[in-house]
Amino acid sequence: MPESTAAEAFLNACTVEVDVFALRPDYRALLLVADGLAPAAWGEGDDVVDGLIAGAEAHARDLLAESPAEELPGIASWRDAYRAFGAKPQRTRNSLEALTRRAVNGLPRVNALTDIYNSISVLHQIPLGGEDLDRYDGPARLIRAIGDEVFGTSANGEAAIEHPEPGEVVWCDAAGVTCRRWNWRQGHRTALTDTTCNALFILDALAPVADDELHAAGDALEEALTSLGENVQVSRRLVTP
Repeated sequence: MPESTAAEAFLNACTVEVDVFALRPDYRALLLVADGLAPAAWGEGDDVVDGLIAGAEAHARDLLAESPAEELPGIASWRDAYRAFGAKPQRTRNSLEALTRRAVNGLPRVNALTDIYNSISVLHQIPLGGEDLDRYDGPARLIRAIGDEVFGTSANGEAAIEHPEPGEVVWCDAAGVTCRRWNWRQGHRTALTDTTCNALFILDALAPVADDELHAAGDALEEALTSLGENVQVSRRLVTP
């Protein structure tokens, strides 16, 4: 998807199901498409990535020195959202909580794109996921699952297929689930890799996160992504009730 017009068409086709907004009327999704991410040029952003990771780790330590993770406002709100569709947040932690807890002892280094969005998620206390757009089949959709949808993952080091629970909130495309439990675990099929050239990023927001805070996280993400090459272009769309 190398042209901005194609990126905008994809973003305009993405949807959030009415049943999801009924579950959490305060939910908003900020979607960003970044194209022109030439992996050969990713080394140009090494200093940016290193700085973001260091800042995120320090921020997590400061936050957790003052409050338990589950009582931080953003994390507590997502715990409530998980309970609303039947998930147990103490067993399947939302991505923000999992990353914030992990950042205290050091965030994992995966690849430039993943390291960037993990860091910005912790810094802005907003769940954030990234997907390889060229592996998508149709637009992204956030739905309440029926239960027969396909989710490609791994178990005991082997490829495996799972199915979401009925009513579970999942991101999906025409080929199956791309992320379970709103922002808990991403699938293998659309995962970012060292060869990703076009990417979709999803920023999930619930109260008390305000729209300006959500857009600030999007701005930080866009700024970091454009450090990965001179031809990177970013398009975005805010999806609201």
